[in-house]
Amino acid sequence: MMKLAQHAGAVWKRLRRVESSVLLAFMAVAVFGLVFLRVASEMAEGDTMSADRFVIRALRDPADPALSLGPQWLRSAMIDFTALGGPPVLTLLTVFAVGYLLAVRRAATAVFVAVSVTGGAVLGILLKSLFVRPRPEIVPHLVDVQSASFPSGHALNSAIVYLTLGALLARTQSSRRVKAYLLGAAILLTLIVGSSRVYLGVHWPSDVVAGWCVGAAWAALCALLARYLQRRRTLEQPTTDEPDPDTTKQTITQTD
Repeated sequence: MMKLAQHAGAVWKRLRRVESSVLLAFMAVAVFGLVFLRVASEMAEGDTMSADRFVIRALRDPADPALSLGPQWLRSAMIDFTALGGPPVLTLLTVFAVGYLLAVRRAATAVFVAVSVTGGAVLGILLKSLFVRPRPEIVPHLVDVQSASFPSGHALNSAIVYLTLGALLARTQSSRRVKAYLLGAAILLTLIVGSSRVYLGVHWPSDVVAGWCVGAAWAALCALLARYLQRRRTLEQPTTDEPDPDTTKQTITQTD
């Protein structure tokens, strides 16, 4: 009976962690969604323009707007950083991640990651075509751009890819410190990419904030769906030190 009580306690503790994670993810989706709607509404009405212009001009030399603030190496670094959110780099990372999952025989998870990233990219394209906001023209662009401005595709797609992959890697670790490091690195990469777009003068700050919100909300939704599919055994279970439900169930049966 003592072993039965211990196993029942472990199962209940696991369910509570899952429930808490689901609630937190749902709250994140709601918050990011509300922020995006607020930014989109104010952008459509032109209410963000004063703050947008102030930030972009503050990052340039008042005597020559073609020169960004800071040393030359910072400008070069920002150009390199912004490439981390571009389609070639994100596509390559996704391909490598999917290939790794296939190599470790997690085919369902590999398909899920590929569909999640592709779906987020399509969402970004649809939003750009819906709002069709012009790029900022008050300062010279330091990199070439082609598409519409709102929301920032680099901010949105980097949030989707890095947060999704960060959460996926974190679910393979048992150490809280390692989990925190992986998620922190994913968030930092997302913030660096988005900030570089404003520094280079190719996006309004409100474009980047909106991209972060949509990307983070999409990643949270994918995390919710992944947990649901794992509990339904449609996706492979994460590798952690938590007791496997099948093993726990068999042990309880044997104890009885």
